[in-house]
Amino acid sequence: MIALFVSAFVTFFVVIDPPGCAPIFAGLTRDATTAQRRTMALRSVAVAAFILLFFGLLGEKLLRALGISLAAFRIAGGIMLFLIALEMVFERRTARRENRAQEVSADPEHDDISVFPMGIPMIAGPGSIASVMLLMARSQGLEQSLVVFAALAAILALTLAALLAAGWLMRLMGKRLEAMLTRLLGVILAALAAQFVIDGVLVSLQV
Repeated sequence: MIALFVSAFVTFFVVIDPPGCAPIFAGLTRDATTAQRRTMALRSVAVAAFILLFFGLLGEKLLRALGISLAAFRIAGGIMLFLIALEMVFERRTARRENRAQEVSADPEHDDISVFPMGIPMIAGPGSIASVMLLMARSQGLEQSLVVFAALAAILALTLAALLAAGWLMRLMGKRLEAMLTRLLGVILAALAAQFVIDGVLVSLQV
C-alpha cells in the first residue's frame, strides 16, 4: 500500500505541479485583495477536486460505455502523459500556461479565475484526469482505491498551500530553480508514462 501511495503521489505531483501553479496564480490575482485571493484559491482546488473525483469514480464506467478497454486507455493515457513530459523537459508547458494566463488577465470579464483557468485546466487538466483514471483502473479493491484518493487529496492540499503562499513561494524559488524543478519532474513523468504504456501492452497481449 505504501508503494501504491508513493507512486500515485509522485504521479499527481508531477502532473498537477503545485509549485508551477503558484506563479500563474500570483500573476492572475495580482490586483485582487488578500481575501479574494484566498477565496479563489479555495474555489480553484474545490472545482478541480470535484472534477478529478468524478472521473476517478466514474471514469472506468465511462470507458466501458464507450467500448474502450482499460489496456487501450492505459496505452493512450501513457502516450499523452509522455507528450506532457516532453513539454515539461523543453519548458513548452510553462510557456503555454503563461500564455493562457496572459490571455485571461487581458480579458476584463475574467475577474474570477478560480474555475477557468485555475480549476480547469491548470489543476484538473487532461494529464491529471488521465492520471486519476489510470491509477484507479490499476487499483484492485476499495482499499487500494482509497489509497489513490488519499494521494490525490494530499497533492490537492499541497496545491492549495502553494496557491495561498504564491507570492512567498515565487520569491523563494526564483525562475532558475523553478525551471530546473520542472525539467526534473518532466523526466520522472516520462518514466511513469512509459510504465503505463508497458502495462497496457502486457495486459493486451495476455487477452
